[in-house]
Amino acid sequence: MEFASIALLAGVGLAGGVMTAIVGGSSLIVFPAMLAAGLPPILANTSSTVAMTPSSLVAAYADRESIPPWDRTFLGMAIVALLGSGAGALLLLYTSEAAFTALVPLLVGGATALFAFANHVKRWASRYISRWAADGDGSAALRLILFAPIAVYGGYFGAAMSVMLLAILSIGHVGDFRQINTIKNILATVVSIVAVAIFVARGVVSWPHAITVMIAASIGGYIGGRLVRVMPTTLFRAIVIAVGVGLSLVYAWRYWR
Repeated sequence: MEFASIALLAGVGLAGGVMTAIVGGSSLIVFPAMLAAGLPPILANTSSTVAMTPSSLVAAYADRESIPPWDRTFLGMAIVALLGSGAGALLLLYTSEAAFTALVPLLVGGATALFAFANHVKRWASRYISRWAADGDGSAALRLILFAPIAVYGGYFGAAMSVMLLAILSIGHVGDFRQINTIKNILATVVSIVAVAIFVARGVVSWPHAITVMIAASIGGYIGGRLVRVMPTTLFRAIVIAVGVGLSLVYAWRYWR
């Protein structure tokens, strides 16, 4: 791997780790960086997943005071995360390179739109979905049902998954934002575990690229876990959205023309 690619991936990995901890959306910059470094789309996607898995855990550990106890609901979501992400990872590996390449602009564009309208998504969840589960048990069951397709998506692509996670975790949840954000980081890590294991077992990971991003992203995740206590998220969100929109247009021109 050339020095320019190493520098690009290290810089993007550091920024991605910070984003993972503060606002999410790191895949929207890490996946394109893998493509820019010369990897084909599916390999870029699997390597991005492997590379960014530790950063969510590091981010959660950095704000470990907010980690909730492992109750029945939390354990249920972890099990759904394992099963769903495994299904999504297998679906990805059975998708042809040509089909996945055609999906890239839609995946990046859709994830960017979801990320951009995250607050609207969370308000919609609070306004319309929460009324279907007014009691604690109903809220817990609804979160599990809604989380299942998100876990599958996380194993398949995963960009902006944190937006959907934050939305469903807010249903019937009385904790503060820091606790919800920490739960999000833990579940995002769990979603990646089975997918990573499948990708590694099938030999569809570019380790030089993944390790370069992984080291930088782990450092960024710790920094971001500290910064989330004091730093507003507006600037980070604006950068992620601008990058996502630009890349969606670039990929649409490249892959659809």
